[in-house]
Amino acid sequence: MSGKLTKKVFINGTIVVKTGLAVGGGSIGLEIGGADKVVVRNPISNEPYIPGSSLKGKMRSLLEKLDDQFTTKTDNIGKISTMPCSCGTCMICKIFGVSAEAEGMPARLIVRDSELVNVEELEKSKNTDMPFTEVKTEVVIDRITSAATPRQFERVPAGAKFRLNLVYNIYESDNETDMLKKVFEGLSLVQDDYLGGSGTRGYGQVKFNIEALKYKDQTCYENNSSAQELSDISIPLALQEEENNG
Repeated sequence: MSGKLTKKVFINGTIVVKTGLAVGGGSIGLEIGGADKVVVRNPISNEPYIPGSSLKGKMRSLLEKLDDQFTTKTDNIGKISTMPCSCGTCMICKIFGVSAEAEGMPARLIVRDSELVNVEELEKSKNTDMPFTEVKTEVVIDRITSAATPRQFERVPAGAKFRLNLVYNIYESDNETDMLKKVFEGLSLVQDDYLGGSGTRGYGQVKFNIEALKYKDQTCYENNSSAQELSDISIPLALQEEENNG
């Protein structure tokens, strides 16, 4: 990889939650009536957000599966686990980076935490159970005794919108078009899969709407000028806002 940074590409838009989203939550003890698992929140505003690590990790995992580009590890009892690719030469490694343990390279793709956009809409909703969120109750049935054990999951409700903010570093030797297409491919895969937990039970369907694709090069930074439109690369239709046919 050439060490010369030629430009930064900014991919901005929104993430629209299509089904209840449970991301970043842990199992913690709450008061009676609280949820067993909660979503991650900004400690100052108390608003839920999507950690950049959640979106970036999901993009990488799905791309590696699609390209059959991952490694496996077997522990001392024979259990096999899937590990991120660490070859350092494939497109995925170049985009998402390789860990220091694998003597790898830094990631080119920066995925910012996604802040809640329609704060006022959710704050005023009379149908949310907790601030900005809903609580979904699921029941686990013991297959031997038929005993029912209820569990409660906090979710960001369908209709919530978050800010999508990605930054991609382009170096002198990079194929800019191919790399950005790979990033778009990763977003499309997440869109057709799920984000967060419990996706196989209906959680976490999202829609990405990319609204702007801009860049800053050396000239922009030297002249302290605004980002410019990146007109030679088109945004895939699947990642654009859906037309309202109603």
